[in-house]
Order: sequence, then structure tokens, then C-alpha cells
Amino acid sequence: MDENTEPDWQHLQPWLTLFHVDGLGPVRSRLLLAHFGSPEAVLSAGVAPLKAMLGNKLATAVAGAASRPSVQEAVERDRLWQASSALHHILSQADSRYPSLLKAIVDPPLLVYVKGDPKHLVEQQLAIVGSRKASAAALQTARRVAAQISSAGVTVTSGLARGIDTMAHRGALEQGGSTIAVLASGIDLVYPGQNTQLAQSIGEQGALVSEFSLGTRPVPGHFPRRNRIISGLSQGVLVVEAGMGSGSLITARYALEQGRDVLAMPGCVNNPGVRGCHALIRDGACLVENAEQILQEMQSCLVQSRCLTSLPEQVTCEPDCPEQKRLWALMGFEPCHPDELVLRSGLSSQEVARLLLDMEMAGLVQQTPAGIVRTS
Repeated sequence: MDENTEPDWQHLQPWLTLFHVDGLGPVRSRLLLAHFGSPEAVLSAGVAPLKAMLGNKLATAVAGAASRPSVQEAVERDRLWQASSALHHILSQADSRYPSLLKAIVDPPLLVYVKGDPKHLVEQQLAIVGSRKASAAALQTARRVAAQISSAGVTVTSGLARGIDTMAHRGALEQGGSTIAVLASGIDLVYPGQNTQLAQSIGEQGALVSEFSLGTRPVPGHFPRRNRIISGLSQGVLVVEAGMGSGSLITARYALEQGRDVLAMPGCVNNPGVRGCHALIRDGACLVENAEQILQEMQSCLVQSRCLTSLPEQVTCEPDCPEQKRLWALMGFEPCHPDELVLRSGLSSQEVARLLLDMEMAGLVQQTPAGIVRTS
């Protein structure tokens, strides 16, 4: 088969048959392929040779997979899904479009489902991850950094979760760049549901990726598996804001194990939502504050990107009005209640409310549940 042509169904079918053996998983699959050489050889090996590697129950399941109705029904669903749209692809490890970075990890998926253009999977990528309940400032930072990274020719990869993931995808899309969302569900299910429209845009401008079979619901155990793919596809992982219990730290750990760069953004020491980032920095992650520093740290593995030569200059918007400037300075960089500004400024509550309203209408500040925050 020409490596530049898509594999035909006859080639893909044995991979899918092996994939749909319940309980096999990527690690055992990789051991079997290393030993027998191909999925066809694995499926035709017989129970006796397989027992030495898998045990009796799983060996019997693998040996009989090609004739098991449940397996073949799943394979047929895959065939129909792939045939239903030019944006639907299933990539086995033998497919030339399967990303080499992902194949190099300890437990690469046997195959991946892709909705979008598979070419994006082999582009240079930065994973941007963080808390689902991030602060307004962190959400703005994720969106801005993703847009700037995207403008430098780097694909933004994340997990489609609420919070930082969502803003990272949006920032890349708004810049006209490509972004990849790795799912913890089947490719035909979007979680969370509120990101359905975002997922559609990603499929059109980038790619959705999943290692889970069609119809698979997201359960807690799927998210760490998704995280290893996020880091596995990427040259580096940036953690924007994460508490000590955040799943983003799992992604960072995978990145370290896979030999990828780990970068983290610091925050206010009084904010428990940044303690995960601070822990990463203490443990050796690179402290970064903006897109330029990120690209400088990753120059060695992003040598072919446009990187620093085309990174747009960062522009910080500030008020022109002297009264607004004073209030702006008193706000600082963390959420602030209007009553605090009354105390700090000595102005009346009515005057502070008027200034804040003018600044909000100018796009300089934003109301959040935690208080007023700057937008830049």
C-alpha cells in the first residue's frame, strides 16, 4: 500500500476486530503486535500461543473475535460511520497519517477516531490545559495565549472541558488557526453538551480525536486516558491555572513521562486554584508569563514553525481618563469588590459605580462572581 493513500477497509478491518476485543486495551495490544507482527497474525494465532501472553479467557476472546457477532457488529458500525462523511476517519497505527509522536508513547491507542482533517494531528502542537472552574483572569489568559500561539503557526490541543480547555480552543479558532480536541467519550458524543457547537467548529477547522469506540459515554476513568493522548500529541503542555486536585496535573505528569516540555503560569499565592501550577514550577516546570516566553522555551522542538518571527505584539489596553486610570491601578490583578475600591480610593460608591460602568462599557473590566476584574 502506498503510504500516501488512505488504507482501504480490508486493511483496517483486522485492526478494528482486535480493537473491539473487550478487555484487551492498548498495552496488551502493543505487546501482541510486537510479538506476532500484525493484527491478522494475532487473530489467526490460535488460543495456545495467545495463552502464554494473555491468559485463557482473553486468549479465547482474541482467537474467536473474527466470528463473534458483538465484535463484528461494532466493526460494521465503524464502517458505516467512516463512510458517512468525508470528515470521518479511523487511523490504525499502520496508517501513515497516525501521528508519530503519539505512536512513540508507552501505551499508544491501537487506533484513533478522527472527525476533521487528520493532517492536523501531525502538526506542531502545544497542549493548553487547566481548571474547569478557572478564574476570569485565567480564562482570558488562556484565550489570549491560544490565539497568539496559533498565530505563530502552532496547533492548540486540549480536552474540550469547561473552563481553560474551552477558552484555549476558542482562542485558536478566533485567530483562524487549527485546534485539536481529545475526547473522553466516543467521537460521536460531545461532553460537555454545552460545547456541542464548539466541537462542530473544531471538526471544521481542526480535528476531534477519540480512542473510544462509538457510543462510549464519558466516565471518570476515561479522562486520564484522554490526558495521555493530549500530551502524547503535543511537543509541550502549558498549565494555565490548576489546583492541587486538577486533572491537568495528570496531563503534566504524562508529559514528563513522555519527554515533553511542561510549562506553567504562576498566580496569586492566596488563590488555591493556582497551587497546582506552583507545585509544578517547584518541581521543575518552566515558569512562563506570556506567549513569547512559551515559544522561546519551546524553540528547540518548534524549529519549523513561524514562532517568534510572526508573533503579534502584545497590546495592553488601559484607560485614558485620569480617574479611571487611578481606579484601574487600585484594582490590581485579582478580582476586586466595588466596596473595596470605595475604601481604597476615598470616592463615593456612586462615583466608583459610574467609573466601573464606563470601564465595563469600554471593555476594560468585567463583572464576575468573584468581583470586578481587568480584561487585559
